[in-house]
Amino acid sequence: MTTPTSRLLHLLSLLQTRRDWPGSLLADRLSISARTVRRDVDRLREMGYSIHATLGPDGGYRLDAGAELPPLLFDDDQVIALAVALQSATATGVGIAEAAMRALTTVRQVMPSRLQHRLNAVQFTTIDTGPGAAARATVSPDVLIALSTATRAHEILRFDYEKPRTAESLAIPPRRVEPHHLTTSEGYWYLVAWDCDRNDWRILRADRITPRTPTGPKFTPRKVPGGDVATFVAARFKGSHDENRWPCMGKVILDRPASYVRPFAGDGIVEDLGPTRCSLHTGAWSWVALAAFLNQFDTDIEVISPPELTEAFAQLADRNTATATKSGRR
Repeated sequence: MTTPTSRLLHLLSLLQTRRDWPGSLLADRLSISARTVRRDVDRLREMGYSIHATLGPDGGYRLDAGAELPPLLFDDDQVIALAVALQSATATGVGIAEAAMRALTTVRQVMPSRLQHRLNAVQFTTIDTGPGAAARATVSPDVLIALSTATRAHEILRFDYEKPRTAESLAIPPRRVEPHHLTTSEGYWYLVAWDCDRNDWRILRADRITPRTPTGPKFTPRKVPGGDVATFVAARFKGSHDENRWPCMGKVILDRPASYVRPFAGDGIVEDLGPTRCSLHTGAWSWVALAAFLNQFDTDIEVISPPELTEAFAQLADRNTATATKSGRR
C-alpha cells in the first residue's frame, strides 16, 4: 500500500502529464476512491498548487497552465550540485542530455531569485573521454562560480596558479587570462583560456586556480581553435595543437586474436586477420610512447608503418637493456 506522501507525488506527476484528468480515471490510476482523490487534490491546493476542477458527468481536474509551483527548498551547495549533475548528463552515455537540460530549465524557473543567480553562474562543457571516469580532484564551488561568472561576463580573470596563497605570493603579479570555457573531463575541471601574457591558448586545472578580486576589464571573446571546445581540448590532451588526432600514428600486426586486443585498443582500429592474428592502427603522443603501448599485448609485433615506429622500438629496447644492466642483470 502506498503512503499518503507517495500518493500525492504520484497524483501531481499525473496532473503534469496532460491537461485534463477525469476524476474517475485518476481514481483508477491511483487505485483509490473518488473521495480520496478529492481530498488529495485539496491537500495539493493547500501546498500552493493551482488545480482547477471541471464540472459535468466526466468532471475532473486540471493543473492550471502557467501556474507557479511552490519554491523548491535547496540550500546554496545543493543548487551547485544540481547544476553540475544535470549539466554533466551528457557524459553518462545514456542519452538523457536533452531531458537533463529541460529539467534544469524547469528547476531554474521555480527557483527563488537569489538561488537562480547561483544556479546560472555554473556553466561548463563536459568532455566525454571514456567510461568509468571518477572524481580525482576537488574544486571549491566558489572557485567554479568565480571562473564561470568571469567567463559569462567576458572579464579578464586574475588568479594565482598551483601554489597556495601566502603573504609572499600576493606580492607576485597574478596571471591574467581571457576565460572562454569551463570544462570537465575524467574527474578534473579545466579552464580553457587565452593567456594574456603568453599570447596563446592554455588549458588550466581549475583545482589549482585561486581567483583574485576584482576581475579585470571586459574582452571580446576569441574563437577557440577549430571552433569546438571539446575537439580542441581532446586534441591538446593527445599532444596535437588543434586537430583531434594523435601526432604519431602507426600500424602493426599482433600475434593475438582481435577479440583479445580490441578491449584494450582505446580509439585504435582493430582488423581481424584470422584466429590468432590481427592488425592495429593506433597512435600516441610520441613514437616511443606508442611502442611502449603496443608492448602491453605481450606478443610478437610486426611493424607495417611508418619507419619511425620501428626506430622507436629500437630506442625502447636500448633503454630497457640499459635499465636491466643498471639493475644488475646481464
